[in-house]
Amino acid sequence: MNDWPLSGFSFAQPWLLLLLLLIPAVAFLKGRFGGTAAVVFSSTTLLESIGKRQKSRAGSFLAALTYLAMAALIVGLARPQLGKTITRTQASGVDIILAIDVSKSMLAEDFNIGAQRANRLEVVKKVTEQFIRERPNDRIGLVAFAGRPYSVSPLTLDHDWLIQNLDRLRIGMVEDGTAIGSALAAATSRLKDKPAKTKLVVLLSDGDNNAGKVAPMTAAEAAKALGVRVYTIGAGTQGVVPYPMTDPFGRTVYRRVELKFDETTLKQIADTTGGTYYRATDTTSLENIFKSIDQLEKTKIEVERIAQYRDLFPWCLAFGLALLLIETGLSQTIWKRLP
Repeated sequence: MNDWPLSGFSFAQPWLLLLLLLIPAVAFLKGRFGGTAAVVFSSTTLLESIGKRQKSRAGSFLAALTYLAMAALIVGLARPQLGKTITRTQASGVDIILAIDVSKSMLAEDFNIGAQRANRLEVVKKVTEQFIRERPNDRIGLVAFAGRPYSVSPLTLDHDWLIQNLDRLRIGMVEDGTAIGSALAAATSRLKDKPAKTKLVVLLSDGDNNAGKVAPMTAAEAAKALGVRVYTIGAGTQGVVPYPMTDPFGRTVYRRVELKFDETTLKQIADTTGGTYYRATDTTSLENIFKSIDQLEKTKIEVERIAQYRDLFPWCLAFGLALLLIETGLSQTIWKRLP
């Protein structure tokens, strides 16, 4: 369960703030028909030379206090509030292990990112990152494999950290080969003791099982026994594809190389565990596959929001009344109006 407070300032009746527009109108009319005098005599002829300056300072100050008090009272009527919202999100109950092939065949450049040709692993990382970001309430882990599997990340809700580890995936980190059975066994073992309602493995490969100590179907039967559903993805074009190589002068050149993978085994793994097999021949199809899996395995998330507000009306009222008291006190003492 995730809890985080959201604080903010708001008005319960914001439309009352329109009354603030009356203050400039009142000030204009009052100035037009006469200002607030600081000292009033029956005849001001003798004090004319000094009365103007004193009137400007004292009268304007008292008027400003009155207008400010009016503004404070109007703001108070609009009921300003400081609010705090506590959001509690119930975890989805879905645990997912992503098993990604990083064998050398993933260097084949039969995919694109935009208008730029890209190798299979670059595209898989990009699409997988988006899949992770679309499932913020799931625990997701990552297993990479070539000639043998290795754990990249355990199950975690810290998806930023998970994506950082995904970005570090490189071809050649372990000996080459394609150990599909061992990779599935490793992924399943990370789910077997977890209490999640739904346990998934998304396994992506572009080759035949030619390494590892566990047969793919043996691993599939074990996953089924543990209640783990496996979605398999065959990535890449069957047949001849552009493949980067280094020539004798150290330059990267491309050769047309024929690459094949075992679709039959991937289909059998998915069928055995109640999952689905997908074929990704380009970037768009791979994106659609991950979107399909995302939709198939959506779980209702329970969200509870608790709102707590502190009303600031009393403070505005007290401030406005204090200003009126000050204005009254000054007008009746040092700036008293005389008849």
